[in-house]
Amino acid sequence: MEKTNVKYNAYIKILEEELRPAMGCTEPIALAYAAAVARKVLGELPDKVVIGASGSIIKNVKSVIVPNTDHLKGIPAAAAAGIVAGDPDKELEVIASVEKEAIAEMKEFLKKTPISVEHVDNGFTFEIVVTLYKGEAWSRVRIVNFHTNIVLIEKNGEILKEVPVEGETNEGLTDRSLLNMEDIWDFINTVDVEDLKHVLDPQIRCNMAIAEEGLKGNYGANIGSVLLAMNGDDIRTRARAWAAAGSDARMNGCELPVIINSGSGNQGITASVPVIVYAKELNAGEEKMYRALALSNLTTIHQKTPIGRLSAFCGAVSAGAGAGAGIAYLNGGDFDAVIHTVVNALAVISGMVCDGAKASCAAKIAESVDAAILGYNMYVKGQQFYGGDGIVKKGVENTIQNVGRLAKDGMKKTNEEIISIMIEC
Repeated sequence: MEKTNVKYNAYIKILEEELRPAMGCTEPIALAYAAAVARKVLGELPDKVVIGASGSIIKNVKSVIVPNTDHLKGIPAAAAAGIVAGDPDKELEVIASVEKEAIAEMKEFLKKTPISVEHVDNGFTFEIVVTLYKGEAWSRVRIVNFHTNIVLIEKNGEILKEVPVEGETNEGLTDRSLLNMEDIWDFINTVDVEDLKHVLDPQIRCNMAIAEEGLKGNYGANIGSVLLAMNGDDIRTRARAWAAAGSDARMNGCELPVIINSGSGNQGITASVPVIVYAKELNAGEEKMYRALALSNLTTIHQKTPIGRLSAFCGAVSAGAGAGAGIAYLNGGDFDAVIHTVVNALAVISGMVCDGAKASCAAKIAESVDAAILGYNMYVKGQQFYGGDGIVKKGVENTIQNVGRLAKDGMKKTNEEIISIMIEC
């Protein structure tokens, strides 16, 4: 692919848009971001907070620890963190720098301030509305469709910012319909790796650091450590364990940043850490590792595009299949090996549901990576799943579209039931 090709620069831009730093699980952080912006607009500490959240936001914030809060959980905690200690200019790193005194202020704020949470259903899977009150004064911030997409800022009835929302789209982002596996393959084999380093170097550094911390520390169910103790130190186990350990740490209060993919830190970890582990094991060299990471990340984004940011479909499945593509490439696989790895992985594990962000995400990541490695080894051994095998359809693009249809449309009712169950718990 020539640099003059419109897709060349578009693919780099897509990577820049999706591979961004975030501190903590991205849904509570998006809520903290909205709250921090609303606090800045209000200009003072509120005496009342009202939060509107779509069901999928409620699902993904309910059970996860908010970093830099002394292990507080839930929607009120995320909002309080943003209001008391958030820096809105840092977006998804809004609470990356919090003093100990501010944590005490958060806890006091939570005790004194009425914070109500309302389930809103305006037809958006991803929606956050934060309204802050101080006496008669008030401010409101609304985020729709993706984590930093502020579409409304209002103060005392005066609209300071309003962006039209045309349904559940990636408005303002590079056209994702430019993505397809054939062109992604062309791009990763011909791209000047110097054009990738600024976006992939932080992913390598941050995601491996949190994976290492997950293995050293005591986080969640310690899935990474369990895998190593159970299966030994072979490359397949290490790829799964390191990825799981990154999620172990991230879901359970670790205060290290992650480079996300498609709005998710777990997807960012899954799409990168196993590929890096394999690249080191195989002595693939820096250049080949960059190309493999670009392949994994773009394959993940391509799969996530028809699904959307949030659904009842576990995003680790898409990222695991993306990692499988990168691992196949590192092992010398050609285009056929890569696309069959993706299809095989999706055929194996596309039934895994998302029941919110919490400790068990690490185990789901481990299983998704395992399915991807199995998918590659199936191809190596001359085995594959064929069109007509369940949701698999002839052609990788058709299978990706089928999975997107299943996840976005077919699993809507599933998502509603999951949210209902979690609210009752």
